[in-house]
Amino acid sequence: MEYHVAIQGSDQSAGTETQPFRTISRAAALAKPGDSITVHTGVYREWVNPANGGTKEQRIVYQSSGDGEVVITGAEPVADWEEEGDGVWRTEVPNSLFTVRNPYQTKLYGDWLFDGTFEPHLGDVYLDGKSLYECENVNKLRNPQVWPQAKYSEDSLLQWYAEVSSTTTTIWANFGGKDPRQENVEINVRPYCFWPEKTGCSYITVRGFTLRQASPQWAPPTALQEGLIGPHWSKGWIIENNLINESKCTGISLGKERSTGHNEFSNNRSKGGTQREQEVIFRALRKDWQQDHIGSHIVRNNVIHDCEQAGIVGHLGAAFSRIYQNRIYNIHHKRIFHGAEVGGIKLHAALDTQICGNVIYSSYRALWLDWQAQGTRISRNIFYDNLSEDLFVEVCHGPYTVDHNLFLSPMNFRNMAQGGAFVHNLFTGRFVMRSELTRYTPYHMPHETAVAGFSNITGGDDRYYNNIFIGDGDPDKEPQPLTFFEHLPLPPRENMDYGGDAVMDGVPDNSRCYLHPAGLGGYNDYPSASQKQWWEYSKEEIAAYKESGKPFQPDKMALPVSIQGNLYMKGAVPSVHEPYAKVYDSSCIKIDIDPATCKVQVHVHNSEIISAAAPAVVTTALLGRSHHAEMLYEEPDGSPYRFDHDFFHKLRPERNVTPGPFEIFDNNPVNIVL
Repeated sequence: MEYHVAIQGSDQSAGTETQPFRTISRAAALAKPGDSITVHTGVYREWVNPANGGTKEQRIVYQSSGDGEVVITGAEPVADWEEEGDGVWRTEVPNSLFTVRNPYQTKLYGDWLFDGTFEPHLGDVYLDGKSLYECENVNKLRNPQVWPQAKYSEDSLLQWYAEVSSTTTTIWANFGGKDPRQENVEINVRPYCFWPEKTGCSYITVRGFTLRQASPQWAPPTALQEGLIGPHWSKGWIIENNLINESKCTGISLGKERSTGHNEFSNNRSKGGTQREQEVIFRALRKDWQQDHIGSHIVRNNVIHDCEQAGIVGHLGAAFSRIYQNRIYNIHHKRIFHGAEVGGIKLHAALDTQICGNVIYSSYRALWLDWQAQGTRISRNIFYDNLSEDLFVEVCHGPYTVDHNLFLSPMNFRNMAQGGAFVHNLFTGRFVMRSELTRYTPYHMPHETAVAGFSNITGGDDRYYNNIFIGDGDPDKEPQPLTFFEHLPLPPRENMDYGGDAVMDGVPDNSRCYLHPAGLGGYNDYPSASQKQWWEYSKEEIAAYKESGKPFQPDKMALPVSIQGNLYMKGAVPSVHEPYAKVYDSSCIKIDIDPATCKVQVHVHNSEIISAAAPAVVTTALLGRSHHAEMLYEEPDGSPYRFDHDFFHKLRPERNVTPGPFEIFDNNPVNIVL
């Protein structure tokens, strides 16, 4: 059955092409496996709450008709504004306008959300589809000041404030000199655009919509993870070819449901947050967190922007999924609030998840894999203009594989994990290294959700083959201390205090990391595969190392690393584990980035330096097994990796291959437009 929905339709009609429904919700209440819902051009102000899911053989498909933009929005227009002077306008709306909750009364709340200058709410006011900045009282609207953390300072002068009574909500706003009665002004009233209220609505496709302006709550891994759109703990969704923007927190949620835990750490501090998260995992395993029931989603070809927590978030529910060819930008650019769940993509337990061909830029942090990145592949992505780092892997044991990516922000990688394989990447920024001995996190049976064991993070067990590192030309090669959530540029170092109490379970706010120059010098104190394992050292040897005063101290507990076939340019620092590394003072590669047009150009003007500079094609046989999970670096179906195709899927030669993402077949200059 194919149902049709159109603005001129009626929910009392038959739902056919000639007699369409008026709302998508009417079709969503009726659709059964094998049905499709075709939505015609227009703005649909509703929360689509599917009553049923499909099956693997008979999906339920929601699709735009192709006759114009189809918008599903969580906002409602407001035109009744009164001028109060000093650029401030006022409106009052009945509380009956809001569904589920009043976002102007509901504060952001949840685990791993940090305290800020004031407590923000879920509400938002939009001028021409773009959200304004909340402020803490109405008087500040009369003389608005630039929010110092904002990426776009001028935008932060457009602000709002609200107060809620028992019957009405009053909103004040400064629109920067514009008359809201003559403009498109909206307020958000619904938490979701497309979200099943019940779990287990599997095998749904959502294709070709504009989804915008919703108010989902902060989505930590230890709570119900809401999103503007999401499958809500089910299997096999396809979310494709959509434009997703202006979520108060998260655009797409692939995360967990409520019954496995909901902010117990914030509500009851009798246990630490790490322990609470461990409990969530075991509750989920007892519930239905297995591949037959949960995950295996496809998220592709979407444009996701202006979401203030994450473009895509997920804990447990993103396992076995494929996230590819999405463009994600302006994530956490307002920075009124902050927490430990912020990123273009932020995933926990990304088991066998493939993150490929995405472009993530102009965000706070690009990609953050936290806990249980095992069997995960990060391939052919482009990262640039991100304030913090392009990639953060935290307390994961691997194996995870990172190949053919371009890391182009000032800080490329924050490594607080082990078991990574880095193959044919281009790195142009700095690295952060840190062990984590206080938190014990799980690893799994290969290609399963079943937990195989727990361990802390001593660091190491990493492999680097056939990468290119380009330095910034800074002659200072000493590692710089920085705190856990610091980003570039670094403030003056002389006044930094690295003592203090933990503000987040397991991670002191000012705990010390070290920022290393581009290259692999940060691994110099790690053992190589030919050296002793840490447990083979005597207590006396370990004690002597602790007393040595070296800046980074893995206590010789770090696992061995393997480094081969990499190329270092323009001051990038090789590791002592690669004694015959190819090192060049200058760079034969020039990179031009234009975030405004989303274009990256790579110019190779001296190809003979990099052509055939790495000895061999990298394979699963070379990478071996990760230490803790004792799992091969391999495809989700268990087939071996063979990295014999470059970024553009061109076949590499069997020997003497080009390091970095692009295979160079001759000595002519190359201009690559991405």
